[in-house]
Amino acid sequence: MTIVEKLAAEFGLRVQNVESTVALIDEGNTIPFIARYRKEVTGGMADVVLRDLEERLNYLRGLEERKEEVIRLIEEQGRLTEELREEILKAEVLQRVEDLYKPYKQKKATRASKARAKGLEPLAMRIVLQRDKTGTPEDYAAEFIDEEKEVKNAVEAIQGAMDIIAEEISEDADLIEAIRQGTFQKGQIQTEAVDPEEKTVYDMYYGSSEPIEKIPNHRVLAINRGEKEKKLKVKIAIDADFIRGFMGEKIISKNPNIYHDIMEEAVADSYKRLIAPSVEREMRNLLTERAEADAVKVFARNTEKLLMVPPVKDKRIISIDPGYRTGCKVAVLGTTGKLKAYTTIYPTKPKEDIAGTERVLKKLIDQFKIDVIVIGNGTASRETEEVVANFLAKNDYNISYTIVNEAGASVYSASKLATEEYPDLDVTTRGAMSLGRRLQDPLAELVKIEPKHIGVGQYQHDINQKLLDGALHNVVEDCVNRVGVDLNTASPSLLSYISGINMGIAKNIVSYREEHGRFGARKELLKVAKLGEKTYKQCAGFMRISGGKEVLDGTSVHPESYDAVREMMKKLGIEGEDVVKGGVLSIDEKITNAYPGKSYKAAINIMAEELGLGGPTLKDIIDELKKPARDPREDAPPVIFRNDVRIFEDLTVDMEMTGTVRNVVDFGAFVDIGVKQDGLVHVSQMSRNFIKHPMDVVSVGDNVKVKIISIDKEKQKIGLTMKL
Repeated sequence: MTIVEKLAAEFGLRVQNVESTVALIDEGNTIPFIARYRKEVTGGMADVVLRDLEERLNYLRGLEERKEEVIRLIEEQGRLTEELREEILKAEVLQRVEDLYKPYKQKKATRASKARAKGLEPLAMRIVLQRDKTGTPEDYAAEFIDEEKEVKNAVEAIQGAMDIIAEEISEDADLIEAIRQGTFQKGQIQTEAVDPEEKTVYDMYYGSSEPIEKIPNHRVLAINRGEKEKKLKVKIAIDADFIRGFMGEKIISKNPNIYHDIMEEAVADSYKRLIAPSVEREMRNLLTERAEADAVKVFARNTEKLLMVPPVKDKRIISIDPGYRTGCKVAVLGTTGKLKAYTTIYPTKPKEDIAGTERVLKKLIDQFKIDVIVIGNGTASRETEEVVANFLAKNDYNISYTIVNEAGASVYSASKLATEEYPDLDVTTRGAMSLGRRLQDPLAELVKIEPKHIGVGQYQHDINQKLLDGALHNVVEDCVNRVGVDLNTASPSLLSYISGINMGIAKNIVSYREEHGRFGARKELLKVAKLGEKTYKQCAGFMRISGGKEVLDGTSVHPESYDAVREMMKKLGIEGEDVVKGGVLSIDEKITNAYPGKSYKAAINIMAEELGLGGPTLKDIIDELKKPARDPREDAPPVIFRNDVRIFEDLTVDMEMTGTVRNVVDFGAFVDIGVKQDGLVHVSQMSRNFIKHPMDVVSVGDNVKVKIISIDKEKQKIGLTMKL
C-alpha cells in the first residue's frame, strides 16, 4: 500500500483527492491557500484536516526513509536476510523499525560485548538451544576457560554466556513489543513524596497509583512537573513475576535439559537489568508524548477561539492597565486604535486617590466622547474595577466596561516589536494600549505576541516547545487567513501570517505603503521587493483593498478568478456598485432566472462549466458576492459588557449568573463571572450527558449560564455548574 493509499484509508478520503493534495503541498502551496482556493482538488478538506494530513504525510515519509536507512546499515554489515528485509518494510511505526534494528545497532561496550570478545558466544548459543540432557553446564563451559581472555573458570564462562543471552533476549523485537503492550495494559504509574512532611500542590499524588492505560493526560503533566521540581518520585510498577513467567513461556524449553536454571536466571536478569528500565522509559515517554499532544491540541483550540473573538468596532476607548504602587496606566484610543492621550491614575493602594481618578476619567470621557472602558485582569484589577463601576453608577454616562485578559501584554510591551512600533512611549503605556486594542481587534493585536504567552492552555511551559510553537503558528496562520487583512492598514505582524508571506516581505509591504501611499490594487503587490508571482498567487486572495480601483480586490475572490467572475456578473446584470454597496443578496434568483427550466443546483453546475470554474469555487464566489469581505468572527459570541461590580463576598451558593469562558482544560473550564477569581466548571458539571472532553461542550469566549455550587473563601475558589 502506498503512502497516498494509507492516507486515504486513514482519513476516509478519495485516493485521487489525497494524491492531488499531496502534489499541491509538494509544490510549496500553503495550507490556507489550498483550503480556500483548491477545494476542487482536495474535495473540500478544511484547513484542520489538511494540517493533520500534512503531519501524517511527513511521518509516513520519515518512516519510509528510516526503513531504507536501516536496511542499508544492516546490509553493509552483511547480515540482512530477505525475511528481515520484509519485516522492516511492513513495519507500521518507527518504534517497530528501531526494535528490528536494535540487534544490529553499533553499541558501546556492554557486558555481552565483553563476553563475546572472550569467545563465549558459542557457549551462549549452546545453552539457548537447550538440547543437552546429560552432564552439567560446567562440563561444557570448561572448554572456554582461557586465562589470556580472563575466563578463569567455568562459572565465569557461564556468567558471560548468560550476559550474551540476556542481551539477545532484550533485542527480540516481537517479545519486547508484547512486554511493552502488557506493561501499558496492566502496569501502574506510582508516585510518592520526596518529603512526605512537606505540603505542596502535589499532595494528591503522595502515595498515588493509577493504571498507565487510563491516567488522564493532565495528571501525567502534573506528575512530570512534580518530579522535575523534586517534589515527587515516580515509577512504573507491574507484576514482574507475571512478565518473567510470560518470557519463560516463550524462551525456556519445556523439554528436560541441563540449562533450565541458567535460562531462568538469564530471563530474570534480562528483564530486570535491560528490558524493564527500557520499557519504563518508553512508557514515561509514551505518556508524556500523548499528554503533550493533547495539551497542544487543547491550547491550539483555545487560542483559535480567542483569536476569533469578534472585534468591537467603532468604539472610543479608555484602556486601564491596573497597578498598585506605580498607579494604573491609562491609554485613550480612537475608533481605529490610534492613541489619543495617556496618563496615570491612582485609585488603588497606597495612594487611593479616588477623587483624582474620577476627575481624570470625567475629563477624558467628556473630551474624547468615550464609549467603553477596558480594564486588564491582572494585579489590582478588582480594586480598579470597583472604582470604575462606582464612578459610572454616580454619573449619567451611557458607558459600560469590560475586563480583558492581559496575558502576554507585558511580554509584548517590552518586546523589540513594540519598541519599533512606539519608540516614544514607555513600556507601561504600550501595555495599556495593547489591552484596549485587544477589544477593538483581538486578532490584529494578539498576533504581536508569541501564542504560548496568550495564556489559554495548561502546562504550556512544561511541554515540547517546538511542538507547541509549530501548532500555535499554524492556528494563528489559519485564523488570520480565514479573516483576511486590510492591505492598507495591516501591521507587519499581521501580514507575516498571510499565506506565503514571511516577516521580511511583510516589512517590505509596509515600507512600500509608506513610500508610495495606499495600495490601489492587489496587483501592485508585485512591485514589492521580494514578492514574486509565486508568493502573489499564495497571498493575494487574503489581502483586501476597500475603495480600490478593482471592486473584487475588496473581496476574498482570488485574482485568478477575476475574468470568470466578471463574465458571470455581466451575464447576471450585476454592476460593481452592487457589490460595493453591501452585496448582491438576490444573486441566487438571478442565477435561476438565467437558466429557465433548470433547478438552482443544475443552473450552478451549468454556469460553473461555462465559466471554467469548479463547483465549490463558484459557490464560494457567490457567497462572497452576497456579503463581500464577510468577517467569520461575526458568528462568535459577543463580548459581555458590565456596568456594575461584584465582590467575592457578594457570592452565595445557588446564585445563577452569566459568565465568559476564559480557559478550557482537560478537567473543566474556567469562567469569568465578574469577580477577580474565575470559577471552575468541572467536566462532571458541564452536562447531564456523558462527555469525553470539556471542548465537546464549551470553547474559549463562549458566554454560559452557570450556578455557584461551592465557595472556598480561604482558597478563594469558586465551584460552578452548567447543569441548571
